[in-house]
Amino acid sequence: MVRTLEFFFDYGSPYSYLADTQVETIARRTGASLVRRPMLLGGVFKSTGNSSPAEQAQKSAWSGFDMPMWARFYGVPFQRNPFFPINTLALMRGAAAAQIDGFFESYHPAIFKAMWVDGRNLNDMKELVSVLTEAGLDARKIGNRIQEQDVKDRLKSTTDEAVARGVFGAPTSFVGDMMFFGNDRLAFVELALKGDLK
Repeated sequence: MVRTLEFFFDYGSPYSYLADTQVETIARRTGASLVRRPMLLGGVFKSTGNSSPAEQAQKSAWSGFDMPMWARFYGVPFQRNPFFPINTLALMRGAAAAQIDGFFESYHPAIFKAMWVDGRNLNDMKELVSVLTEAGLDARKIGNRIQEQDVKDRLKSTTDEAVARGVFGAPTSFVGDMMFFGNDRLAFVELALKGDLK
């Protein structure tokens, strides 16, 4: 039986970026199907009463040590975005549009790289247009699409589904009914995909 790895994420989450660098490899190693599920983390926080670790001084300070350590462990580039926090509503609607319209494979890596490798100011629409254009995407078309109802509905539906299934933060992975929160649970995700967790 082919298992599925559902990966709920938000581009504003650095741990989502770190985990995202690993999930394709995990899926390949286990013969699993990977389904990325863009959600609006702000909506999850609002629904669950949770808040960003960046808003808590001690967690934020600890993350400043922890995140680069994970990046070194994975062998991937990373830098804290100097413009953080960034409102990700447009970015996550863009991901929803990208999945609907079939350009996710170009959009997704470009946004994560701009956010957590290049440290670009994605609160600035001109900067976002540059990022999309550099990725070979039609920024004007995407800007129009994220205002359309099917895109808004897709993102809201995924966010609502995430909350209904118990999600309280990002990244969150599912293997069937088993939920795994955080970048540091990927080893357990892999065990679940192999059928070694019950």
